[in-house]
Amino acid sequence: MLTSIAGKSVIVTGASKGIGKGIASVFAKNGGKVFVVSRHLDEAEATAEEFRKAGGTAKGFAADITSMGDMQMLAEAAASAHGGIDILCANAGIFPQTKIEDLSPEDWDFVSSTNLKGTFLPIKACLPYLKKSDQGRIVITSSITGPVTGFPGWAHYGATKAGQLGFMRTACIEFAKYGITVNAVLPGNIKTEGLAALGPDYEKSMAASIPLNKLGTVEDIGYAALFLASKEAAYITGQTIIVDGGQILPESMDALAQA
Repeated sequence: MLTSIAGKSVIVTGASKGIGKGIASVFAKNGGKVFVVSRHLDEAEATAEEFRKAGGTAKGFAADITSMGDMQMLAEAAASAHGGIDILCANAGIFPQTKIEDLSPEDWDFVSSTNLKGTFLPIKACLPYLKKSDQGRIVITSSITGPVTGFPGWAHYGATKAGQLGFMRTACIEFAKYGITVNAVLPGNIKTEGLAALGPDYEKSMAASIPLNKLGTVEDIGYAALFLASKEAAYITGQTIIVDGGQILPESMDALAQA
């Protein structure tokens, strides 16, 4: 399945934990040569070591996604280590929760810089290498929050996630002449380390609002990204895949009760 990933050079930002780790793990299991990017080298290398022990090819790298200099060093290092860059998963982001009444301009700028600039800069830095690939792929991790739904406390987060899709739709047009596709995965409620720490009762209450009655796994997002990065998905660009167990579909909880 999707054997076209084997041997490809893959960069995943925000890859030492959560959804990013799930994405990186799926690519490593399917033969990708993965650059695990995190702000902290020890975390990046520990994750990469996990993948290597499981038989994958991976290397940890520390970088700030809001620094163009760091992103250029990342691109150069990945290209040097793995013979180029074929796939970039722009995943890193933050999601602090603050309601609009309490939201400061500084908080807004910080989230915007991390989530929006942190999408743009790695793409810009990797573009010269992606242009040389015969399978240039960019996969952005957005969210259902912002593009589709809203939630109190996440106005700034939702704005950046919707903004990523606006960026994507122009980027895919500009990059099409190089054979590069640009697509996005929109996760719903996904079981990560942070959510697990809140306990089983919290997870159960969240799952109750989802038609499949369970939270997604980080690997669920990883396999959606894997498909979009594959040779089999070569004619798909500028599109989004919602991975949420049907979460956005019910009009109300009553719709689930009557199903």
